[in-house]
Amino acid sequence: MSVPFELQLIPTVTFAFVMLSWWVFAGVFLARKKPPKAPETKKDSASRWGIVLQGLSYGIVWGIPRGYFIPLVPMPRLLEIAAAVFTMAASVSSVWIIIDAVRTLGKQWSFQARLVEGHKLIVSGPYQRMRHPIYTGMFGILLATGLSVSRWYALAVAVLLFALGTAIRVRSEEKLLRETFGDDFEAYARYIPAVLPRLF
Repeated sequence: MSVPFELQLIPTVTFAFVMLSWWVFAGVFLARKKPPKAPETKKDSASRWGIVLQGLSYGIVWGIPRGYFIPLVPMPRLLEIAAAVFTMAASVSSVWIIIDAVRTLGKQWSFQARLVEGHKLIVSGPYQRMRHPIYTGMFGILLATGLSVSRWYALAVAVLLFALGTAIRVRSEEKLLRETFGDDFEAYARYIPAVLPRLF
């Protein structure tokens, strides 16, 4: 049974918006001027498991589609519009948070948990609101992508895997930060949430 074009319009625009956000993120990220590499002083390989789980969560939302250009679940038109606006806003704001956080970190940014020579405790930019804003942005992109293309149960599983992977990475990174910055990091962590402002 085919879906009339007028019923496909909102999810189609939402999907296009999410895809554009992905392309902007990839383009800006790959084209950015990379700062000179700093010598590594400490590394925690446990964060690799978190990276794997987060990657798997993205694979699930893309790999178990519900059929493109249809709503996540049947809903009234007004609610569908509200969900579409939320999804598009989440995708744009998430990409912005990630780009801002990577730019703020400069040479200290990396995929794996590590410290570099002359490492500083960053508390400016998005780090004034979250200790790990990159993961906040990654979660937002995951959620927006899942709402746009995935089945509801796949999105639920993906969110759980992402949360587990993020917890592993946060613990791994903060272990290094506590060893290096001690009381300064503890004071920062006491008032600034890890990933979700006002929640976690």
